[in-house]
Amino acid sequence: MTAQLSVQKLAETRRATLDQALDAIRTRAYFSPHPEHPKAYGETGPADGLAAFEALRGNRFALDQPGSDGWTGAETSPYGPALGIEYPHADIDALLPAMRAAMPAWRLAGPETRALVCLEILARISARTHEFAHAVMHTSGQAFVMALQAGGANAQDRGLEAVAYAYAEQTRTPAEARWSKPQGKRDPLEMRKTFTPVPRGIALLVGCNTFPTWNGYPGLFASLATGNPVLVKPHPRAVLPLALTVRVAREVLAETGFDPNLVALAVERPGEGVAKDLAVRPEIRIIDYTGSTAFGDWLETHARQAQVYTEKAGVNTVVIDSTDDYRGMLGNLAFSLSLYSGQMCTTPQNLLIPRDGIDTDAGHQSYDEVVAGIAGAVDKLLGDDARASALLGALVNPDVKSRLEAAAELGEVALASREVANPEFPDAVVRTPLIVKADGARASWEGTAEVPYLAECFGPVSFAVAVDSTQDAVELLRRTVREKGAMTVGAYTTSADVEAAVEEVCLEESAQLSLNLTGGVFVNQTAAFSDFHGSGGNPAANAALCDAAFVANRFRTIEVRRPA
Repeated sequence: MTAQLSVQKLAETRRATLDQALDAIRTRAYFSPHPEHPKAYGETGPADGLAAFEALRGNRFALDQPGSDGWTGAETSPYGPALGIEYPHADIDALLPAMRAAMPAWRLAGPETRALVCLEILARISARTHEFAHAVMHTSGQAFVMALQAGGANAQDRGLEAVAYAYAEQTRTPAEARWSKPQGKRDPLEMRKTFTPVPRGIALLVGCNTFPTWNGYPGLFASLATGNPVLVKPHPRAVLPLALTVRVAREVLAETGFDPNLVALAVERPGEGVAKDLAVRPEIRIIDYTGSTAFGDWLETHARQAQVYTEKAGVNTVVIDSTDDYRGMLGNLAFSLSLYSGQMCTTPQNLLIPRDGIDTDAGHQSYDEVVAGIAGAVDKLLGDDARASALLGALVNPDVKSRLEAAAELGEVALASREVANPEFPDAVVRTPLIVKADGARASWEGTAEVPYLAECFGPVSFAVAVDSTQDAVELLRRTVREKGAMTVGAYTTSADVEAAVEEVCLEESAQLSLNLTGGVFVNQTAAFSDFHGSGGNPAANAALCDAAFVANRFRTIEVRRPA
Protein backbone atom coordinates (compact mmCIF):
# COMPACT_ATOMS: atom_id res chain seq x y z
CA MET A 1 0.00 0.00 0.00
CA THR A 2 1.17 3.54 -0.75
CA ALA A 3 1.63 5.64 2.35
CA GLN A 4 0.11 9.12 2.23
CA LEU A 5 1.37 9.90 5.73
CA SER A 6 5.02 9.11 6.38
CA VAL A 7 6.53 7.79 9.59
CA GLN A 8 8.82 10.82 9.60
CA LYS A 9 5.81 13.14 9.54
CA LEU A 10 4.19 11.16 12.36
CA ALA A 11 7.39 11.46 14.40
CA GLU A 12 7.38 15.22 13.90
CA THR A 13 3.76 15.60 15.00
CA ARG A 14 3.23 12.81 17.56
CA ARG A 15 6.55 11.86 19.16
CA ALA A 16 6.45 14.71 21.69
CA THR A 17 3.06 13.53 22.93
CA LEU A 18 4.37 9.99 23.31
CA ASP A 19 7.34 11.28 25.31
CA GLN A 20 5.03 13.29 27.57
CA ALA A 21 2.83 10.23 28.12
CA LEU A 22 5.87 8.10 28.96
CA ASP A 23 6.96 10.69 31.50
CA ALA A 24 3.45 10.86 32.99
CA ILE A 25 3.18 7.10 33.63
CA ARG A 26 6.56 7.32 35.36
CA THR A 27 5.84 10.35 37.55
CA ARG A 28 2.05 9.80 37.96
CA ALA A 29 1.61 13.58 37.53
CA TYR A 30 -1.42 15.16 35.89
CA PHE A 31 -1.30 14.97 32.09
CA SER A 32 -3.89 15.16 29.34
CA PRO A 33 -3.54 16.35 25.74
CA HIS A 34 -7.30 15.96 25.22
CA PRO A 35 -9.45 18.94 26.31
CA GLU A 36 -12.49 18.28 28.53
CA HIS A 37 -14.16 21.63 27.87
CA PRO A 38 -16.70 21.73 25.00
CA LYS A 39 -15.45 25.14 23.81
CA ALA A 40 -11.90 23.85 23.34
CA TYR A 41 -12.79 22.36 19.94
CA GLY A 42 -13.27 25.61 18.09
CA GLU A 43 -16.17 27.96 17.63
CA THR A 44 -17.97 25.64 15.22
CA GLY A 45 -16.95 22.41 16.99
CA PRO A 46 -20.25 21.82 18.81
CA ALA A 47 -22.41 22.50 15.74
CA ASP A 48 -20.14 20.50 13.45
CA GLY A 49 -20.15 17.54 15.84
CA LEU A 50 -23.93 17.52 16.13
CA ALA A 51 -24.34 17.80 12.36
CA ALA A 52 -21.92 14.92 11.80
CA PHE A 53 -23.83 12.76 14.28
CA GLU A 54 -27.20 13.60 12.74
CA ALA A 55 -25.86 12.75 9.29
CA LEU A 56 -25.14 9.23 10.51
CA ARG A 57 -28.70 8.59 11.66
CA GLY A 58 -31.03 6.69 9.37
CA ASN A 59 -28.21 5.58 7.08
CA ARG A 60 -25.94 2.65 6.42
CA PHE A 61 -22.50 2.84 8.03
CA ALA A 62 -20.18 1.73 5.26
CA LEU A 63 -16.89 0.02 6.09
CA ASP A 64 -14.68 -1.33 3.34
CA GLN A 65 -13.75 -4.54 5.13
CA PRO A 66 -13.80 -8.06 3.64
CA GLY A 67 -16.40 -10.65 4.33
CA SER A 68 -19.49 -8.45 4.70
CA ASP A 69 -22.62 -10.55 4.10
CA GLY A 70 -25.46 -8.19 4.89
CA TRP A 71 -26.54 -5.38 7.21
CA THR A 72 -27.69 -5.24 10.81
CA GLY A 73 -28.28 -2.77 13.64
CA ALA A 74 -31.13 -1.72 15.91
CA GLU A 75 -29.80 0.90 18.35
CA THR A 76 -32.31 3.04 20.21
CA SER A 77 -31.13 5.99 22.25
CA PRO A 78 -31.84 5.81 26.00
CA TYR A 79 -33.16 9.31 25.40
CA GLY A 80 -35.89 7.98 23.11
CA PRO A 81 -35.21 8.14 19.38
CA ALA A 82 -34.11 5.19 17.28
CA LEU A 83 -30.77 5.81 15.60
CA GLY A 84 -31.76 3.87 12.50
CA ILE A 85 -28.17 3.00 11.57
CA GLU A 86 -27.28 -0.24 9.81
CA TYR A 87 -23.79 -1.73 9.98
CA PRO A 88 -22.12 -4.35 7.81
CA HIS A 89 -22.45 -7.86 9.21
CA ALA A 90 -19.19 -9.77 8.98
CA ASP A 91 -18.58 -13.27 7.67
CA ILE A 92 -16.01 -14.19 10.31
CA ASP A 93 -14.54 -16.99 8.22
CA ALA A 94 -13.60 -14.43 5.58
CA LEU A 95 -12.65 -11.58 7.92
CA LEU A 96 -10.27 -13.35 10.30
CA PRO A 97 -7.86 -14.62 7.59
CA ALA A 98 -7.69 -11.09 6.17
CA MET A 99 -6.85 -9.72 9.60
CA ARG A 100 -4.17 -12.31 10.14
CA ALA A 101 -2.62 -11.53 6.75
CA ALA A 102 -2.14 -7.93 7.90
CA MET A 103 0.09 -8.92 10.83
CA PRO A 104 3.59 -9.39 9.32
CA ALA A 105 4.04 -5.83 8.04
CA TRP A 106 2.61 -4.42 11.29
CA ARG A 107 5.06 -6.54 13.32
CA LEU A 108 7.99 -5.42 11.18
CA ALA A 109 7.03 -1.77 11.70
CA GLY A 110 8.31 -1.95 15.27
CA PRO A 111 7.11 -0.46 18.58
CA GLU A 112 7.76 3.20 17.78
CA THR A 113 5.98 3.27 14.44
CA ARG A 114 3.05 1.35 15.86
CA ALA A 115 2.83 3.79 18.76
CA LEU A 116 2.92 6.81 16.47
CA VAL A 117 0.19 5.39 14.22
CA CYS A 118 -1.96 4.76 17.30
CA LEU A 119 -1.40 8.35 18.43
CA GLU A 120 -2.50 9.60 15.02
CA ILE A 121 -5.70 7.56 15.34
CA LEU A 122 -6.34 9.09 18.77
CA ALA A 123 -5.60 12.61 17.50
CA ARG A 124 -8.19 12.25 14.73
CA ILE A 125 -10.74 10.88 17.17
CA SER A 126 -9.98 13.82 19.46
CA ALA A 127 -10.65 16.31 16.65
CA ARG A 128 -14.13 14.77 16.35
CA THR A 129 -14.83 14.66 20.09
CA HIS A 130 -18.21 16.40 19.78
CA GLU A 131 -19.41 13.85 17.22
CA PHE A 132 -18.19 10.99 19.41
CA ALA A 133 -19.85 12.58 22.45
CA HIS A 134 -23.26 12.51 20.77
CA ALA A 135 -22.63 8.90 19.74
CA VAL A 136 -21.74 7.92 23.32
CA MET A 137 -24.63 9.92 24.78
CA HIS A 138 -27.24 8.31 22.54
CA THR A 139 -26.03 4.74 23.07
CA SER A 140 -25.06 4.78 26.76
CA GLY A 141 -27.45 7.32 28.27
CA GLN A 142 -24.64 9.48 29.61
CA ALA A 143 -25.48 13.17 29.79
CA PHE A 144 -23.80 15.17 27.02
CA VAL A 145 -21.06 16.81 29.07
CA MET A 146 -20.15 13.51 30.69
CA ALA A 147 -20.17 11.81 27.28
CA LEU A 148 -17.81 14.49 25.97
CA GLN A 149 -15.50 14.17 28.96
CA ALA A 150 -15.62 10.47 29.91
CA GLY A 151 -16.60 9.09 26.50
CA GLY A 152 -14.38 11.55 24.65
CA ALA A 153 -11.36 13.18 26.28
CA ASN A 154 -10.91 10.76 29.19
CA ALA A 155 -11.35 7.70 26.95
CA GLN A 156 -8.72 9.10 24.59
CA ASP A 157 -6.40 9.62 27.59
CA ARG A 158 -6.86 5.97 28.57
CA GLY A 159 -6.06 4.88 25.01
CA LEU A 160 -2.91 7.00 24.98
CA GLU A 161 -1.94 5.64 28.39
CA ALA A 162 -2.17 2.08 27.03
CA VAL A 163 0.03 3.02 24.06
CA ALA A 164 2.64 4.50 26.40
CA TYR A 165 2.74 1.36 28.55
CA ALA A 166 2.90 -0.81 25.43
CA TYR A 167 5.83 1.16 24.03
CA ALA A 168 7.67 1.15 27.36
CA GLU A 169 7.34 -2.62 27.80
CA GLN A 170 8.31 -3.47 24.21
CA THR A 171 11.42 -1.29 24.37
CA ARG A 172 12.51 -2.38 27.85
CA THR A 173 14.65 -5.06 26.20
CA PRO A 174 17.20 -3.69 23.68
CA ALA A 175 16.66 -4.54 20.04
CA GLU A 176 20.25 -5.77 19.71
CA ALA A 177 23.02 -6.89 22.07
CA ARG A 178 26.62 -8.00 21.73
CA TRP A 179 27.45 -10.89 24.08
CA SER A 180 30.99 -11.84 25.05
CA LYS A 181 31.88 -14.57 27.52
CA PRO A 182 35.53 -14.73 28.65
CA GLN A 183 37.25 -18.11 28.20
CA GLY A 184 40.51 -17.52 30.05
CA LYS A 185 43.47 -17.99 27.70
CA ARG A 186 41.18 -18.93 24.84
CA ASP A 187 39.30 -16.44 22.68
CA PRO A 188 36.02 -15.29 24.24
CA LEU A 189 32.71 -16.66 23.02
CA GLU A 190 31.12 -13.91 20.94
CA MET A 191 27.46 -13.73 19.98
CA ARG A 192 25.26 -11.13 18.34
CA LYS A 193 21.68 -11.25 19.53
CA THR A 194 18.47 -9.57 18.38
CA PHE A 195 15.26 -9.28 20.40
CA THR A 196 11.96 -8.69 18.63
CA PRO A 197 8.56 -8.17 20.28
CA VAL A 198 6.05 -10.29 18.38
CA PRO A 199 2.25 -10.18 18.68
CA ARG A 200 0.19 -13.02 20.08
CA GLY A 201 -2.47 -12.92 17.37
CA ILE A 202 -5.89 -11.44 16.75
CA ALA A 203 -7.38 -9.60 19.73
CA LEU A 204 -11.12 -9.55 20.41
CA LEU A 205 -12.60 -6.49 22.10
CA VAL A 206 -16.05 -7.17 23.57
CA GLY A 207 -17.57 -3.74 24.12
CA CYS A 208 -19.89 -2.69 26.92
CA ASN A 209 -23.11 -0.66 26.88
CA THR A 210 -22.31 2.00 29.48
CA PHE A 211 -18.75 3.08 28.58
CA PRO A 212 -18.05 1.79 25.06
CA THR A 213 -15.01 4.03 24.49
CA TRP A 214 -13.66 4.55 28.03
CA ASN A 215 -13.63 0.83 28.72
CA GLY A 216 -12.86 -0.14 25.12
CA TYR A 217 -9.90 2.05 24.22
CA PRO A 218 -7.34 0.63 26.70
CA GLY A 219 -7.60 -2.90 25.33
CA LEU A 220 -7.94 -1.80 21.73
CA PHE A 221 -4.83 0.39 21.74
CA ALA A 222 -2.80 -1.91 24.01
CA SER A 223 -3.32 -4.76 21.53
CA LEU A 224 -2.79 -2.67 18.41
CA ALA A 225 0.36 -1.01 19.75
CA THR A 226 1.86 -4.42 20.57
CA GLY A 227 1.33 -5.65 17.01
CA ASN A 228 -1.99 -7.47 17.26
CA PRO A 229 -4.95 -6.96 14.90
CA VAL A 230 -8.12 -6.04 16.80
CA LEU A 231 -11.62 -7.31 16.06
CA VAL A 232 -14.12 -5.00 17.74
CA LYS A 233 -17.40 -6.65 18.81
CA PRO A 234 -19.57 -3.82 20.21
CA HIS A 235 -22.49 -4.21 22.58
CA PRO A 236 -25.65 -4.38 20.41
CA ARG A 237 -27.03 -1.26 22.12
CA ALA A 238 -23.77 0.72 21.77
CA VAL A 239 -22.33 0.07 18.33
CA LEU A 240 -21.87 3.59 16.95
CA PRO A 241 -19.00 4.90 19.14
CA LEU A 242 -16.86 1.85 18.40
CA ALA A 243 -17.89 1.73 14.74
CA LEU A 244 -16.67 5.32 14.38
CA THR A 245 -13.45 4.32 16.12
CA VAL A 246 -12.91 1.42 13.71
CA ARG A 247 -13.56 3.68 10.72
CA VAL A 248 -10.99 6.25 11.88
CA ALA A 249 -8.43 3.54 12.67
CA ARG A 250 -8.82 1.95 9.25
CA GLU A 251 -8.41 5.34 7.53
CA VAL A 252 -5.18 6.10 9.41
CA LEU A 253 -3.75 2.62 8.85
CA ALA A 254 -4.38 2.89 5.11
CA GLU A 255 -2.87 6.39 4.93
CA THR A 256 0.29 5.21 6.69
CA GLY A 257 0.75 2.29 4.31
CA PHE A 258 -0.59 -0.50 6.51
CA ASP A 259 -3.42 -2.93 5.91
CA PRO A 260 -6.64 -1.42 7.33
CA ASN A 261 -7.78 -4.93 8.21
CA LEU A 262 -5.65 -4.63 11.33
CA VAL A 263 -8.82 -3.18 12.87
CA ALA A 264 -12.26 -4.52 11.96
CA LEU A 265 -15.83 -4.48 13.22
CA ALA A 266 -18.09 -7.44 14.04
CA VAL A 267 -21.69 -6.34 14.67
CA GLU A 268 -24.06 -9.13 15.63
CA ARG A 269 -27.57 -9.73 14.42
CA PRO A 270 -30.29 -9.77 17.12
CA GLY A 271 -29.86 -12.84 19.31
CA GLU A 272 -26.80 -14.04 17.41
CA GLY A 273 -24.49 -14.11 20.44
CA VAL A 274 -21.37 -13.90 18.32
CA ALA A 275 -19.06 -13.08 21.24
CA LYS A 276 -19.24 -16.65 22.57
CA ASP A 277 -18.42 -18.14 19.19
CA LEU A 278 -15.56 -15.74 18.57
CA ALA A 279 -14.07 -16.13 22.04
CA VAL A 280 -13.14 -19.79 21.57
CA ARG A 281 -11.86 -19.62 17.99
CA PRO A 282 -8.16 -20.55 17.74
CA GLU A 283 -7.37 -17.34 15.82
CA ILE A 284 -8.40 -15.23 18.85
CA ARG A 285 -5.41 -14.95 21.17
CA ILE A 286 -6.38 -11.94 23.32
CA ILE A 287 -9.77 -10.94 24.74
CA ASP A 288 -10.77 -7.71 26.46
CA TYR A 289 -14.17 -7.73 28.15
CA THR A 290 -16.21 -5.43 30.38
CA GLY A 291 -19.60 -6.59 31.63
CA SER A 292 -21.39 -9.13 33.77
CA THR A 293 -19.57 -11.50 36.09
CA ALA A 294 -21.35 -14.49 34.55
CA PHE A 295 -19.95 -13.95 31.04
CA GLY A 296 -16.58 -12.78 32.37
CA ASP A 297 -16.25 -16.02 34.34
CA TRP A 298 -17.32 -17.98 31.25
CA LEU A 299 -14.59 -16.31 29.18
CA GLU A 300 -11.93 -16.98 31.80
CA THR A 301 -12.98 -20.65 31.95
CA HIS A 302 -13.57 -21.46 28.29
CA ALA A 303 -11.37 -19.15 26.20
CA ARG A 304 -8.30 -21.15 27.15
CA GLN A 305 -6.39 -20.33 23.96
CA ALA A 306 -6.51 -16.59 24.69
CA GLN A 307 -5.07 -14.15 27.20
CA VAL A 308 -8.28 -12.85 28.81
CA TYR A 309 -8.63 -9.44 30.47
CA THR A 310 -11.93 -8.91 32.30
CA GLU A 311 -13.66 -6.20 34.25
CA LYS A 312 -16.73 -7.67 35.94
CA ALA A 313 -19.02 -6.75 38.83
CA GLY A 314 -18.02 -5.67 42.31
CA VAL A 315 -19.56 -4.25 45.47
CA ASN A 316 -17.98 -0.87 46.11
CA THR A 317 -17.92 0.12 49.77
CA VAL A 318 -17.41 3.29 51.81
CA VAL A 319 -16.52 3.10 55.52
CA ILE A 320 -17.85 6.16 57.38
CA ASP A 321 -16.14 6.40 60.77
CA SER A 322 -15.73 10.16 61.38
CA THR A 323 -14.99 13.37 59.51
CA ASP A 324 -13.71 16.88 60.06
CA ASP A 325 -15.76 18.18 57.10
CA TYR A 326 -19.27 16.79 57.51
CA ARG A 327 -20.86 19.07 54.92
CA GLY A 328 -18.10 18.32 52.41
CA MET A 329 -18.47 14.58 53.00
CA LEU A 330 -22.23 14.68 52.42
CA GLY A 331 -21.86 16.69 49.23
CA ASN A 332 -19.12 14.47 47.89
CA LEU A 333 -21.08 11.30 48.53
CA ALA A 334 -24.25 12.80 47.03
CA PHE A 335 -22.42 13.59 43.80
CA SER A 336 -20.78 10.15 43.69
CA LEU A 337 -24.13 8.38 44.14
CA SER A 338 -25.86 10.55 41.52
CA LEU A 339 -23.34 10.75 38.67
CA TYR A 340 -24.70 8.91 35.61
CA SER A 341 -27.46 7.44 37.76
CA GLY A 342 -24.96 5.20 39.54
CA GLN A 343 -24.35 3.27 36.31
CA MET A 344 -20.60 3.21 36.82
CA CYS A 345 -18.53 0.24 37.92
CA THR A 346 -16.91 2.60 40.44
CA THR A 347 -20.06 4.02 42.07
CA PRO A 348 -20.31 3.38 45.84
CA GLN A 349 -23.01 0.90 46.77
CA ASN A 350 -22.57 0.11 50.46
CA LEU A 351 -22.16 2.92 53.01
CA LEU A 352 -21.03 1.33 56.29
CA ILE A 353 -22.06 3.53 59.24
CA PRO A 354 -21.73 2.69 62.96
CA ARG A 355 -25.20 2.41 64.48
CA ASP A 356 -24.03 4.59 67.39
CA GLY A 357 -23.19 7.36 64.95
CA ILE A 358 -20.02 9.26 64.03
CA ASP A 359 -18.06 12.24 65.34
CA THR A 360 -17.91 15.25 63.01
CA ASP A 361 -17.01 18.92 63.00
CA ALA A 362 -20.77 19.56 63.23
CA GLY A 363 -21.06 17.49 66.41
CA HIS A 364 -21.90 13.84 66.93
CA GLN A 365 -24.30 12.52 64.30
CA SER A 366 -26.41 9.41 64.86
CA TYR A 367 -26.75 6.71 62.20
CA ASP A 368 -30.19 8.06 61.26
CA GLU A 369 -28.85 11.61 61.08
CA VAL A 370 -25.99 10.59 58.81
CA VAL A 371 -28.35 8.71 56.49
CA ALA A 372 -30.78 11.64 56.48
CA GLY A 373 -27.87 13.98 55.80
CA ILE A 374 -26.77 11.99 52.74
CA ALA A 375 -30.37 11.78 51.50
CA GLY A 376 -30.80 15.52 52.00
CA ALA A 377 -27.59 16.26 50.10
CA VAL A 378 -28.81 14.15 47.17
CA ASP A 379 -32.18 15.93 47.21
CA LYS A 380 -30.48 19.31 47.25
CA LEU A 381 -28.13 18.37 44.42
CA LEU A 382 -30.94 17.03 42.23
CA GLY A 383 -33.73 19.40 43.25
CA ASP A 384 -33.87 21.14 39.87
CA ASP A 385 -34.91 18.80 37.03
CA ALA A 386 -32.70 20.43 34.41
CA ARG A 387 -29.64 20.20 36.67
CA ALA A 388 -30.60 16.66 37.66
CA SER A 389 -30.86 15.57 34.01
CA ALA A 390 -27.43 16.98 33.24
CA LEU A 391 -25.94 14.92 36.07
CA LEU A 392 -28.04 11.74 35.98
CA GLY A 393 -28.22 11.14 32.25
CA ALA A 394 -30.70 8.37 31.44
CA LEU A 395 -31.09 4.75 32.51
CA VAL A 396 -29.18 2.75 29.96
CA ASN A 397 -31.66 -0.11 29.60
CA PRO A 398 -34.91 -1.48 31.08
CA ASP A 399 -33.03 -3.93 33.32
CA VAL A 400 -31.65 -1.06 35.39
CA LYS A 401 -35.14 0.35 35.89
CA SER A 402 -36.48 -3.05 36.97
CA ARG A 403 -33.58 -3.51 39.39
CA LEU A 404 -34.17 -0.08 40.88
CA GLU A 405 -37.87 -0.75 41.42
CA ALA A 406 -37.19 -4.14 43.01
CA ALA A 407 -34.56 -2.69 45.36
CA ALA A 408 -37.18 -0.52 47.05
CA GLU A 409 -38.58 -3.71 48.58
CA LEU A 410 -35.28 -4.78 50.16
CA GLY A 411 -35.56 -2.69 53.30
CA GLU A 412 -36.64 0.60 54.81
CA VAL A 413 -36.30 3.32 52.19
CA ALA A 414 -34.29 6.28 53.43
CA LEU A 415 -34.45 8.12 50.12
CA ALA A 416 -37.05 7.22 47.52
CA SER A 417 -36.15 7.37 43.86
CA ARG A 418 -38.20 9.84 41.87
CA GLU A 419 -38.85 10.33 38.19
CA VAL A 420 -37.13 13.30 36.57
CA ALA A 421 -38.46 14.96 33.43
CA ASN A 422 -35.78 15.75 30.87
CA PRO A 423 -36.92 18.96 29.16
CA GLU A 424 -35.02 18.18 25.96
CA PHE A 425 -35.78 14.46 25.70
CA PRO A 426 -39.23 13.68 27.14
CA ASP A 427 -38.89 9.95 26.40
CA ALA A 428 -35.73 9.56 28.48
CA VAL A 429 -36.06 7.35 31.56
CA VAL A 430 -34.42 9.37 34.33
CA ARG A 431 -34.48 8.38 38.01
CA THR A 432 -32.81 9.78 41.11
CA PRO A 433 -30.85 7.51 43.49
CA LEU A 434 -32.53 5.17 45.95
CA ILE A 435 -31.04 4.69 49.43
CA VAL A 436 -32.16 1.66 51.44
CA LYS A 437 -31.35 1.09 55.10
CA ALA A 438 -29.82 -2.29 55.96
CA ASP A 439 -28.76 -4.16 59.08
CA GLY A 440 -25.06 -4.89 59.07
CA ALA A 441 -24.90 -6.83 62.32
CA ARG A 442 -22.35 -9.62 62.10
CA ALA A 443 -25.05 -12.27 62.30
CA SER A 444 -26.54 -11.00 59.05
CA TRP A 445 -23.36 -11.27 57.01
CA GLU A 446 -21.39 -14.07 58.66
CA GLY A 447 -24.00 -16.71 57.82
CA THR A 448 -24.32 -18.60 54.56
CA ALA A 449 -27.50 -16.87 53.36
CA GLU A 450 -27.01 -14.14 50.77
CA VAL A 451 -27.91 -10.66 51.94
CA PRO A 452 -29.03 -8.00 49.46
CA TYR A 453 -26.17 -5.57 50.00
CA LEU A 454 -23.54 -8.28 49.41
CA ALA A 455 -24.48 -8.54 45.75
CA GLU A 456 -23.97 -5.88 43.12
CA CYS A 457 -27.14 -3.88 42.43
CA PHE A 458 -26.05 -2.02 39.32
CA GLY A 459 -27.74 1.34 38.93
CA PRO A 460 -28.86 4.19 41.23
CA VAL A 461 -29.16 2.00 44.34
CA SER A 462 -27.16 2.19 47.55
CA PHE A 463 -27.44 0.69 51.00
CA ALA A 464 -26.87 2.55 54.25
CA VAL A 465 -25.59 -0.38 56.31
CA ALA A 466 -25.74 0.01 60.10
CA VAL A 467 -22.78 -1.78 61.70
CA ASP A 468 -22.08 -2.37 65.38
CA SER A 469 -18.69 -0.66 65.26
CA THR A 470 -16.04 0.70 62.94
CA GLN A 471 -14.09 -2.51 63.54
CA ASP A 472 -17.07 -4.47 62.23
CA ALA A 473 -17.21 -2.11 59.25
CA VAL A 474 -13.58 -2.87 58.47
CA GLU A 475 -14.19 -6.61 58.70
CA LEU A 476 -17.30 -6.36 56.52
CA LEU A 477 -15.25 -4.40 54.02
CA ARG A 478 -12.64 -7.17 54.02
CA ARG A 479 -15.20 -9.89 53.38
CA THR A 480 -16.94 -7.85 50.68
CA VAL A 481 -13.76 -7.21 48.70
CA ARG A 482 -12.46 -10.75 49.13
CA GLU A 483 -15.67 -12.49 48.11
CA LYS A 484 -17.42 -10.03 45.82
CA GLY A 485 -14.65 -7.74 44.63
CA ALA A 486 -14.55 -3.96 44.45
CA MET A 487 -13.39 -1.47 41.87
CA THR A 488 -13.29 1.28 44.50
CA VAL A 489 -13.19 1.63 48.28
CA GLY A 490 -13.73 4.86 50.18
CA ALA A 491 -13.32 5.78 53.83
CA TYR A 492 -13.93 8.80 56.04
CA THR A 493 -12.08 8.98 59.33
CA THR A 494 -10.12 11.34 61.55
CA SER A 495 -8.47 8.40 63.32
CA ALA A 496 -4.98 7.35 62.26
CA ASP A 497 -5.68 3.85 63.58
CA VAL A 498 -8.86 3.46 61.54
CA GLU A 499 -7.14 4.85 58.44
CA ALA A 500 -4.33 2.32 58.89
CA ALA A 501 -6.81 -0.53 59.38
CA VAL A 502 -8.76 0.31 56.22
CA GLU A 503 -5.55 0.77 54.25
CA GLU A 504 -4.27 -2.61 55.44
CA VAL A 505 -7.45 -4.33 54.25
CA CYS A 506 -7.12 -2.70 50.83
CA LEU A 507 -3.47 -3.71 50.57
CA GLU A 508 -4.23 -7.29 51.57
CA GLU A 509 -7.30 -7.63 49.35
CA SER A 510 -5.99 -5.54 46.42
CA ALA A 511 -8.54 -2.74 46.30
CA GLN A 512 -8.02 0.88 45.26
CA LEU A 513 -8.69 3.22 48.20
CA SER A 514 -9.75 6.88 48.41
CA LEU A 515 -9.62 8.58 51.80
CA ASN A 516 -11.59 11.58 53.08
CA LEU A 517 -12.78 12.96 49.75
CA THR A 518 -14.73 16.14 50.44
CA GLY A 519 -13.92 18.39 47.46
CA GLY A 520 -13.89 18.10 43.69
CA VAL A 521 -12.31 14.64 43.48
CA PHE A 522 -14.77 11.73 43.69
CA VAL A 523 -14.33 8.05 44.43
CA ASN A 524 -15.92 6.98 41.13
CA GLN A 525 -13.60 9.01 38.91
CA THR A 526 -10.04 8.05 37.97
CA ALA A 527 -7.45 10.01 36.03
CA ALA A 528 -5.41 8.35 33.28
CA PHE A 529 -1.63 8.32 33.72
CA SER A 530 -2.01 8.68 37.49
CA ASP A 531 -4.86 6.56 38.89
CA PHE A 532 -5.21 2.81 38.42
CA HIS A 533 -8.72 1.69 37.49
CA GLY A 534 -9.23 -1.63 39.25
CA SER A 535 -6.33 -3.64 40.54
CA GLY A 536 -6.64 -7.07 38.94
CA GLY A 537 -6.26 -8.54 42.42
CA ASN A 538 -9.85 -9.10 43.54
CA PRO A 539 -12.93 -10.69 41.92
CA ALA A 540 -14.15 -7.44 40.33
CA ALA A 541 -11.45 -7.51 37.63
CA ASN A 542 -8.43 -9.56 36.65
CA ALA A 543 -6.61 -6.54 35.17
CA ALA A 544 -5.91 -2.89 35.96
CA LEU A 545 -6.32 0.05 33.60
CA CYS A 546 -3.59 0.64 33.02
CA ASP A 547 -0.36 -0.93 34.22
CA ALA A 548 2.55 -2.87 32.76
CA ALA A 549 0.77 -6.19 33.33
CA PHE A 550 -2.09 -4.99 31.13
CA VAL A 551 0.17 -4.80 28.08
CA ALA A 552 3.19 -7.03 28.69
CA ASN A 553 1.49 -10.35 27.94
CA ARG A 554 0.01 -9.13 24.65
CA PHE A 555 3.37 -9.79 23.00
CA ARG A 556 6.33 -12.14 23.43
CA THR A 557 9.99 -11.36 22.86
CA ILE A 558 11.73 -13.60 20.34
CA GLU A 559 15.51 -13.86 20.35
CA VAL A 560 17.74 -14.71 17.39
CA ARG A 561 21.41 -15.57 18.16
CA ARG A 562 24.28 -15.49 15.70
CA PRO A 563 28.01 -15.95 16.16
CA ALA A 564 29.60 -12.52 16.12
